[in-house]
Amino acid sequence: MNLKITGQVAGLMVVGALVLSACGGSTATTAPASAAPASAAAGGGTIGVAFPNSDTFLARVQDGMKAEAAVKGVTLNITEAKDDTATQLSQVENFISQKVAAIVVVPVDTSAAQPMADAAKKAGIPLVFVNRNPSIAGVPYVGSDSLYAGTVEMQELAKLAGGKGDVVILQGQVSNEAAVLRTKGCNDVVAKNPGMKVVATQEGTWQRDKGQSITENWIQSGLLKEGMVVCANNDEMALGAINALKAASLLDKVLVGGVDATSEALAAMTAGDLEVTVFQDAKGQGKGGVDAALDLIAGKAVPDYVDIPYQLVTPANMKDFMGAN
Repeated sequence: MNLKITGQVAGLMVVGALVLSACGGSTATTAPASAAPASAAAGGGTIGVAFPNSDTFLARVQDGMKAEAAVKGVTLNITEAKDDTATQLSQVENFISQKVAAIVVVPVDTSAAQPMADAAKKAGIPLVFVNRNPSIAGVPYVGSDSLYAGTVEMQELAKLAGGKGDVVILQGQVSNEAAVLRTKGCNDVVAKNPGMKVVATQEGTWQRDKGQSITENWIQSGLLKEGMVVCANNDEMALGAINALKAASLLDKVLVGGVDATSEALAAMTAGDLEVTVFQDAKGQGKGGVDAALDLIAGKAVPDYVDIPYQLVTPANMKDFMGAN
């Protein structure tokens, strides 16, 4: 049975209001009393930015930060930790020793971000987390609700599958709350469809090659076959799964979804290979991170959670997102 649906006209999906309790959305953070002077916001200061890596999506987050910094006249000192937690902590400590005006971090491991927050607080330097949320009290987070992303992705896949079929999940780094919440969203939707079941979940660490090798193993073992669904936590792993399914002549018989709406993912959707993705506004997150840091430098209050909304992307509306990421 060919599960690919062409020329589909997707209706607007209305999903319940985002639950932000874990993010403390009703509170706000102000810069410590000893924070860098407000003059930094006028172009006289440097913001230290610590990235875990520069994959396709995070490179766009960097683009958003650089563009906003240019507009606001502030200097960015951007580092990458090569996905090593100790390296990232050392980079943050270096920012502190350099007396930067503020620090923006996309954490390597959200469960290990507390030491960075403690060090910045002790030094009186404003800190902002972007894209990955450690949920640390008193530190603003600029990003998106990953539970929503995983939920709407799987809702669309379940609709296309007619509420039937086994599901495999390609999960991002399990140390990242985004991977945990997107996977939960997928599982929650499957649980509401009696004809569906999650038969495997494996960590692909957000990477295309790992998504491909995991999918190849599932195919070779007979676990992944015709009539199933691949719910990937991001587009990179979804594209890896597509490569493996193509090689096995199974792509026309398996539904694949991802998250981020990268340019390559939209090209795959145009080709009929990818059923659904969820737009995560990379440049918007980058811009928001710089703006939050500048507000803290200026002594302004910043909400604990600055939401950059996700949006469902299907073949029916994908043209609206071309070039966005």
